[in-house]
Amino acid sequence: MIYHEDIHGRHRKLLPVTVLSARGPALPEVARSDAALRAFLHGLPGVDRVGADARAAMLGTRSIKTTAKSWALDLAVRMVDLTTLEGADTPGKVRSLCAKACRPDPTDPDCPAVAAVCVYPALVPTAAAQLHGSGVHLASVATAFPSGQAPLPVKLADAQAAVEAGADEVDMVLNRGAFLSGRYLEAFDEIVAVKQAVAAAHLKVILETGELATYDNVRRAGWLAMLAGADFIKTSTGKVSPAATLPVTLVMLEAVRDFHQVTGRRVGVKPAGGIRTAKDAIKYLVTVNETAGEAWLDPALFRFGASTLLNDLLMQRRRMATGRYDGPDYVTLD
Repeated sequence: MIYHEDIHGRHRKLLPVTVLSARGPALPEVARSDAALRAFLHGLPGVDRVGADARAAMLGTRSIKTTAKSWALDLAVRMVDLTTLEGADTPGKVRSLCAKACRPDPTDPDCPAVAAVCVYPALVPTAAAQLHGSGVHLASVATAFPSGQAPLPVKLADAQAAVEAGADEVDMVLNRGAFLSGRYLEAFDEIVAVKQAVAAAHLKVILETGELATYDNVRRAGWLAMLAGADFIKTSTGKVSPAATLPVTLVMLEAVRDFHQVTGRRVGVKPAGGIRTAKDAIKYLVTVNETAGEAWLDPALFRFGASTLLNDLLMQRRRMATGRYDGPDYVTLD
């Protein structure tokens, strides 16, 4: 058996080692039927909601200063998926966003680039041309984002089109209708199909935690996505309230930690929606370190889905360097 410590330090039985392997989605013992997958997911340890909230609140009070804070601000910049997902998005706006992603602070050559730019599939060609050779990843939402309410062939075509146009990361939405109805295998098989359709592109599965209602559902949805081959699990589309919260992200970080302990495979976490200040970003970084561990303090395993967070990170970096705040015209408005 694999054991882990819960938020109170008690050891709880997690999973029989023989159930899982490091083979990723090839898990016939778990996914051989809807009943088997349901039994597995409902056999996961329950989440103590009060304890998770208290743990997240406590971690949110931690503060870091001076050189550690400067390091954290730069790390947070490198973890940003700079995002625009509006119906009014234009090629000009996307080109401007890509330029900012590559050189967030044109006055400071030491300011790192962000991790990725995230746009709708129709604007992937524009972003791909702008980002070519920059090292900044290109992510696209897909699978009938944000609702996911489309037939599977449409979802697969959506994801494939994004990759063919140049996206190397795809953010798909979990089929919440199937998941919340208990049709776990349907949701599982859909993720497997999308993973196959996007080939070598990294797949982020958006759980839309604001619609999952309970922390137990968040944990189950995270495990389902990881078992199906997700490279990242993501909190939200940003179109549903509440979006990312620290307690929900804590639950997801526990899930990826436990999944790694059992399978040997590391899966990333991406909170998205509502994270706007450097202070909040640092709270998330502390939670990452204290929950999943130092290995996840890397853009390869942790991202912020955000549009306005980067501006505050730049303002705080500037204050650390000069000792004063610049005016609001120091950063661009996206």
